[in-house]
Amino acid sequence: MAAAGKEMSFLEHLEELRWTLVRAAVVLAVCVIGVFIWIEEIYDGFVMAPSRPDFITYRALCALGHRLGMDESFCVKDMKFNLFSNTPQQEFMMSFSLSFTFGLIVASPFIVWQFWRFVAPGLKETERRAAQGVMFFVALLFLLGAAFAYWVLAPMSFQFFNTYSLSPGIQKIWTLDSYVGIFNGFLLWTGVAFELPVIMVFLARIGLVGPAFLRQYRRHAYVVILVVAAIITPPDVVSQILVTLPLAVLFEISILLAARAERARLAADTTRAVQSGRPGAVAR
Repeated sequence: MAAAGKEMSFLEHLEELRWTLVRAAVVLAVCVIGVFIWIEEIYDGFVMAPSRPDFITYRALCALGHRLGMDESFCVKDMKFNLFSNTPQQEFMMSFSLSFTFGLIVASPFIVWQFWRFVAPGLKETERRAAQGVMFFVALLFLLGAAFAYWVLAPMSFQFFNTYSLSPGIQKIWTLDSYVGIFNGFLLWTGVAFELPVIMVFLARIGLVGPAFLRQYRRHAYVVILVVAAIITPPDVVSQILVTLPLAVLFEISILLAARAERARLAADTTRAVQSGRPGAVAR
């Protein structure tokens, strides 16, 4: 970062960016290696948990069914997941893929913080104020999205895939890479999709979009949400609905937060205008 009162040259910015990337890469590598050391325990106890009928989500649905008087309708009694590896290197590659996914999730708060340390000195005062607190919520919403994918999206989708059958004569056998690929995709892309409120609030604070604009194009936004849900989920209706609903809720929350951010920005602009017009005036 630049010293106080001193602007950095282009080469100094490149050097600072290089060290920012190095620090982020080192922490990411440490997290990936740490996960890889315990990958067998993580795979058995965490990754494969949504494929078992005693997973917490299935037990919660079963309890809900009992409370609603629907007996065993919501209960998952049996899930036959026969995973197989069809290439010699597949188990190692999937171990690394899972290690990278979990390592990235663990390292994400530090990576976001490093990014903020790099860009903050170059922001204008209004932009710096607009971004205050944003980095914290970037990391938080990413983790919340990954948690939603793990405890809601993944188990419901795996249950759907496992019970859907085109014909009784077809034997359902999962490959290791298909299971891990769906699992990783759920965690990472749902985490990214949950960043919607942060993006909207930041754009509202710097005056690029406002709540009126978001309300005017609400229908268009829902179409975009449906497209995003179709891209980040497997091609089944259940998964797309499970992603579309929270994203729609997040969009509505974004409108409310954008309205609040716009009011704060306009109030700050008014205060600065009054102070510049009447030196020594105190903002009310």
